[in-house]
Amino acid sequence: MSERVDVKVGFSCNNRCRFCVQGDKRKRYPDKPTPEVKALLEDARKDADSIVFTGGEFTIRKDAVELVRFASSLGFRRIQVQTNGRMLAYRAFCEDLIAAGANEFSPALHGPLAEIHEYLTRSRGSFSQTVKGIENLVDLGQKVLTNTVVVRSNYRHLPDLASLFIDLGVDQYQLAFVHPAGAAGDNFYSIVPRLTLVEPYLTEAIEKGLAANVSVMTEAVPYCFLPGYEDCAAELYIPRTKIFDADNVLEDYTQYRLTEGKVHGPACKDCLWMGICEGPWREYVEGYGADELVPRKDDPGEHGYKARRA
Repeated sequence: MSERVDVKVGFSCNNRCRFCVQGDKRKRYPDKPTPEVKALLEDARKDADSIVFTGGEFTIRKDAVELVRFASSLGFRRIQVQTNGRMLAYRAFCEDLIAAGANEFSPALHGPLAEIHEYLTRSRGSFSQTVKGIENLVDLGQKVLTNTVVVRSNYRHLPDLASLFIDLGVDQYQLAFVHPAGAAGDNFYSIVPRLTLVEPYLTEAIEKGLAANVSVMTEAVPYCFLPGYEDCAAELYIPRTKIFDADNVLEDYTQYRLTEGKVHGPACKDCLWMGICEGPWREYVEGYGADELVPRKDDPGEHGYKARRA
């Protein structure tokens, strides 16, 4: 049984992010109609009591509040809305989602300034709307877990983005290294930065959050780039998740990452953290090779990680 289910309701979106892992799915798959989504929710409830509404952009659906209310009626304990945050600039809409049962929000912000965020989203006005959405949620006392995709155009700005998140009062910010698939895969070298270049800026962004007592997570960052910050690896905490995708169901996202999504390099066999570290995305190694992956010689058992992952 999964701990969580992700339901992709469709791939329509009011942004057109340069790095979107969903690629051209918005052209190939129509949005799921309301009855179909409700049937998926009923099926999903058999597996878990925690759900994430995602896509595409869930909040631009006319039935968004209705679907959240239906999920709540099925007994889902945690209902997360994964979103680009733009529609949340309308406070009344936030209030409607909360009243319907949404109790966790994951808005995405990809830069500390409009010109950076909007270059990546290719949507004018999206920065101010997303920031306002975060402000609304914080003011309404909601749990706010932001997500940032780390790409070539924004990695140098991660410390400033961390400062913005702290000032906004979010509960957690996640810095997710771009998955080089979909649009990011199509434009690999203009979108995907080298991990060695990202590391110092990522470290500074992590340190800022920890100093401010704000939870900070990284995703798809191997442990050789997180010395001293291993607790920030989201992979330690991502629950077993079943994903209802466009026309298929991924039964176990964790298993997918371990067997297909991510890989280790040849040198990783000598790393004492290999049993815990998932490695980078497969496409990253296919594009850049694995020379940056340097085996660690310190024993993770000294930090308690073997027991925690087990």
